[in-house]
Amino acid sequence: MSENKRELIFKEDGQEYAQVLRMLGNGRLEAHCFDGRKRLCTIRGQIRKRVWINQEDIVLVGLREYQDEKADVIMKYYPDEVRALKQYGELPEQLRVNEGGDFEDYDENIQFTKEGAQSSEEDKSESDVDLDEI
Repeated sequence: MSENKRELIFKEDGQEYAQVLRMLGNGRLEAHCFDGRKRLCTIRGQIRKRVWINQEDIVLVGLREYQDEKADVIMKYYPDEVRALKQYGELPEQLRVNEGGDFEDYDENIQFTKEGAQSSEEDKSESDVDLDEI
């Protein structure tokens, strides 16, 4: 993945780090903020269709003064930025992060065959039906 290196942004007053618990659709998500609260968050229009946010991602949210149970997603942190925030002591050490999208972790021994091709007779099970026999 070739992400552009960007400056690491730390939280300010009225902002909090959060981990996405589940996506709710329509630009909303449920997140566990690291101040101990669970909040309903709205993805801002500026990043709504430009940045894809998934479950377990770390985001920066802007808190609302008038609604403590709601917040707005300001930005998403990439895995290398999350590691840097952990090193600076901004995030809890026991935090597990979904590394997402890297194909290096997948099994390299997967073998693909042409559709409908069988490698041997013993691979065929009794539940397989041959359309030529019908």
